Amino acid sequence: MMTRRDVLLGSSALAFKIASLGEQDDTAYLKQLVLDVLEASRVKPGTNGPPGWGITNTGGFPLVTPGKGGYPAFWVRDFSMAADSGLVPSEEIRNHLFLIAKTQNGPETRKLKNGLELPPWSIADHINFDGKPVFYPGTYASGEDQGDGAFGFLPPIDDHFEFIHLAYLLFKQTRSKGFLGEMVEGVPLLERLDRAFLSPGFDPATELAATTLARRAVGFGFCDAIVHDGKLLMASLLRHRAASELEELTGRARYRETQRRIELNVPRTFNDPTSGWLLASTGTSGQPDVWGTLRALAELPLAGGVRSRAEQEVRKAVKAGTILLEGAVRHVPIDRDFSASSAWERAYPAKGSYQNGAYWHTPAGWLLHVLHRLDPKLSRQVLADFVSHLKANDLRLGKQGLDAPWECFGPNGTARQNGGYLASVALPFAEIRTWR
Repeated sequence: MMTRRDVLLGSSALAFKIASLGEQDDTAYLKQLVLDVLEASRVKPGTNGPPGWGITNTGGFPLVTPGKGGYPAFWVRDFSMAADSGLVPSEEIRNHLFLIAKTQNGPETRKLKNGLELPPWSIADHINFDGKPVFYPGTYASGEDQGDGAFGFLPPIDDHFEFIHLAYLLFKQTRSKGFLGEMVEGVPLLERLDRAFLSPGFDPATELAATTLARRAVGFGFCDAIVHDGKLLMASLLRHRAASELEELTGRARYRETQRRIELNVPRTFNDPTSGWLLASTGTSGQPDVWGTLRALAELPLAGGVRSRAEQEVRKAVKAGTILLEGAVRHVPIDRDFSASSAWERAYPAKGSYQNGAYWHTPAGWLLHVLHRLDPKLSRQVLADFVSHLKANDLRLGKQGLDAPWECFGPNGTARQNGGYLASVALPFAEIRTWR
């Protein structure tokens, strides 16, 4: 029986000669790697994902999981990041978009066990192959018991904005808004997008995404094992993007006002003048946030002083090696760790692993964006390190222990997990393809 690795190696053999890995232009190499990992991440209808789960894809179309194996579900944010690459066909985006809409919570609050609840119009974190939504990280249970609050008492905030982003990407690829008027369970898709935007918590005075410890929601899924509360940087950046996209889709002025207030309040709220970084939150684990700072520099018109200090800190950190390993980015600068035992104030993983000190290629595109404008020579070096890492560890080589792109990894082969991880190459390629 063919394994997921066999499928990947078989497909790449047709499209890509492994022997020429070192000869390809960086952009061409990354594009083909995205296409190959994307293909290996698809699970066909009527088939199962990981062995032993016994869950069959009943959706009627291939589901794109976060990577080449080990996932009996598709994740909203991961698929959105894959679609950012521009390499996911429009029909595939449409299929996933309407499945998310179909599984959206309705107009009433739904109470679950252990104090968890789904506010009106909540969006799932991931959707199992059987089409049942799971609203919380850390579980595949789709019934009343979806956790104990460790990963939030409310659904993650970012998935609501990724839902909107997928609709926007479909519009950009098809140049048509006709699908926005289509009915899903008696509600037009556009209305579902609008209501999803307003579903997660935010501070009305600043328009920034916000949560509390008592009724906490994960702000950003790539920090779902970290406890944050107060106003949230990354979720606010995603809220800003969603407002921009809804303004273009609808023409409604209120979305422009939301953007303006977020742009005004991000530097006021999250700037840390002592470090130059933007902080992840205003409450628990409110530490220098490398990913959030990079994304804010790439996407927001930050005030001059805040921008220049942050840019200088990024450049200094890259040269000092406090945020970067082989083109991959840490969540918190090493010299800004909360303690000797944890990068973050409150984190579930051990230090040096996963979201608590491992290195990720997913945000590399934002770093390259910032450096491309700030220091092109340094940008080229970071890109070269990124591609060199991939080429040396490329899972298509078929060698034992080589499984890049990994979800994350650490020095000297430590902390590696989830090989063939799609976002690690799809999201950086989304940025690189715009300027190379």
